Amino acid sequence: MTNYSNASMNAALRERWLRLVQSLGWQGDAVAVWERLLAHYTEPVRAYHNLQHIAACWRAFDEVPTSGVDRKAVELAIWFHDVIYDPQAKDNEAQSAEWFASCAREAELPELLVAEVHRLILITQHKALPQTAEEQLLVDVDLSILGAETEAFAEYERQIRQEYAWVAEADFCKGRAAVLEQFLKRERIYYTEHFFERYEAKARENLRRAVKRWRGEDGGIREGLF
Repeated sequence: MTNYSNASMNAALRERWLRLVQSLGWQGDAVAVWERLLAHYTEPVRAYHNLQHIAACWRAFDEVPTSGVDRKAVELAIWFHDVIYDPQAKDNEAQSAEWFASCAREAELPELLVAEVHRLILITQHKALPQTAEEQLLVDVDLSILGAETEAFAEYERQIRQEYAWVAEADFCKGRAAVLEQFLKRERIYYTEHFFERYEAKARENLRRAVKRWRGEDGGIREGLF
């Protein structure tokens, strides 16, 4: 949840977008691209994967020093990593990466940067472990919600359930528990020292509780929680 209006949030995000693209020498109408980003991130199907998520990513990103990291590549990946989102699709990240590449080439960004950001967006599928400093930072930013305070994490779980409202309850509970268990099985959920120290313990607490609830091992009580 945010403590400011959508209008003020959108204005702040727009300003941040324009600062970034100006620093990159973006060719063409960057405002028009912002409007397209805005249209995608405000689609009705999005309860979690929306501009509030992008704003939360920026708050997490701004917490950490980024020396030794290709900062602008990570920033572009944050903007575009969820631009295409259909809960019933299995290739959202791939489509988002291609959408970015199309925009970036029209803007005449360097091909090496385009390729790097394309690769970074794909790592947010969270199937492979992040290897480079840029991958680790982006993944940690994207997953910072897992280490949020209990109420915020519960709201996140409710929002994900809303996005998957078309899935039967029993199937969703089984599938969601399996997804969250995959994170718990990792040696580390967070790979940068900042995020590991700040969020790792709380994330594991949240995930263990959530898995129990989705599996009905807490007495089956989810109303008002998730």
